[in-house]
Amino acid sequence: MHGLYKDKNVKSPFMVRSMFTNVNKSLLSTVKVKWGKEMYPGVEVNTDDEPVVFKAQIFALTGVQPERQKVVCKGVTLRDDSWANFKLSNNALVLVMGSKEEDVPSAPVEQTRFVEDMNESELATALDLPEGLINLGNTCYMNATVQCLKTVPELKNALLSYDKSSGGGTAGELTSALSDTMSALEGGGAGACAGAAAKLLRALHATAPRFAERGPGGGLAQQDASECWTEIIRALQARLPSAPNAPANRSSVIEQYFGGTLDVELVCSEAEEPPTRSTETFLQLSCFISQDVKYLQSGLRSKMSEQITKLSQTLGRDAIYTKTEYEDANVESSLSSKNHGDNVGSNNSGYYRLQAVLTHRGRSSSSGHYVAWVARGDSWLRCDDDAVTPVTEEEVLKLSGGGDWHCAYLLLYGPKILQVPEVDDKPEPMITEHDDEDPPIALA
Repeated sequence: MHGLYKDKNVKSPFMVRSMFTNVNKSLLSTVKVKWGKEMYPGVEVNTDDEPVVFKAQIFALTGVQPERQKVVCKGVTLRDDSWANFKLSNNALVLVMGSKEEDVPSAPVEQTRFVEDMNESELATALDLPEGLINLGNTCYMNATVQCLKTVPELKNALLSYDKSSGGGTAGELTSALSDTMSALEGGGAGACAGAAAKLLRALHATAPRFAERGPGGGLAQQDASECWTEIIRALQARLPSAPNAPANRSSVIEQYFGGTLDVELVCSEAEEPPTRSTETFLQLSCFISQDVKYLQSGLRSKMSEQITKLSQTLGRDAIYTKTEYEDANVESSLSSKNHGDNVGSNNSGYYRLQAVLTHRGRSSSSGHYVAWVARGDSWLRCDDDAVTPVTEEEVLKLSGGGDWHCAYLLLYGPKILQVPEVDDKPEPMITEHDDEDPPIALA
C-alpha cells in the first residue's frame, strides 16, 4: 500500500442541556405528521433549519425519500429551499404524500440487471455498500468527518456502547447524537441515517453555534471540515472514558488512540539562556504544503523544528526562540517490546497505514465540497454524502489537488500492528547421549 509511513517521532496509533438552547423558541413548533393512514404526533420542527432537515425527519419516520415527498400544511406546499408562506404552529397538521421506493410497482417479469443500469440504491445492495449521510444543506463537511471517524474501530465501538443517560451538557448531547449516527450507519437504513444526521447537526449547532451561520442566500453556510473535526474530537475527549487497563495518562478513548507525546526544547537565539525543556501532547499533526514541502514525511519533520516569538526573561522583551520537538524517550523501548497487550492503543511497529482521506474541492475551506474516501479491507469507498461508491486505490492516490479536482485535507492513519509470537522464557532442555540400552534423559 502506498500509504505506508514510518516515523519514530510519532507514537500515536492514529494521526490525525436540551438541544438548541441558543435558538429562538419562536422558531420551534411541535406538529402532527400524517402520511396515508399513519399519524406521527409530537414531531419537533425548527424553521431556522433548512426545509430539507424537516424532510429528513419525515424520511426517518415514513421511509419516503425527500425527493419523493410532497409536504402540505393549510394548503401550502413546502419548498426545498425556503419556508416562504409555509406557516407552522404548535399542533398543526402536516400532510405528507409520496410512496416509498419499494412501494413503486415493478415490472412483472424480472429481467437481468447490469451494474451500469442500476440506481444508487440497487448498486449499494448488490455491492453490499454501507449507508451514507444525506446532505441537509451544506453539511458535507460534517458527513465526511463522521465517515472518516467511523473507520476507527475502537472509537466506533466506544460510541456504540456510550451511556446516553450520563448527561454532560452540549458535549454529552453531541456524543449521544454521534452514537446514534454510528448505530444508524451500522445497518439502520437510509431513513434512520437521515434522522440521525438531523439530530447530529442540531447537536453540533448547540455545541458550536458558529456552524449555524447563514450564507448570503439564507441557507446554512459551508463550514471548515477541520474545525468540525476538532469540535467533535473535543466533545468525545470529554465524554468517552478510556479502557480499564489504559495508561494513567490516557483518560479517554481519544487520548488512547489519537494522542501522542513529544519532548520539546526551547533555545533563545538572541541571548545566552539555558534551554527550556517540557512535554507536549497532541491529537493531530500538522503538515503545511509549500514549495519545499511536497511529501508528508518532510512536512512533519519541518514542523519538528521551527522559530517562534516569546517573552525572554533575560532580555525583558520578545525574542526569537528555536522550538525543537523530539521523540519521547520511551518510544525506542516501546517499539522494541514484544508484548504490548498491557498498553491499550499502542503501536508496536511504528508503521502506519492510510485508512481514510477527507478531501476538499473548491476555492476555500469555507466553500466548495467535502468528500470522505475510506478503506474497507483491501478496497476503497468514496462517501459523497448519501452516495457511497467503490473506487480504486489509484483514484485515491490522485487526491493531490490540481485544477478543479479533490485535494486531500485530512489524512487518517491507522496502526500496522506486528503479530509477534510469544516466546517461552523457559530454556530448552539439553539431551545427553547414553548407551543404546539406556533411554535418553532430559536435563534441565
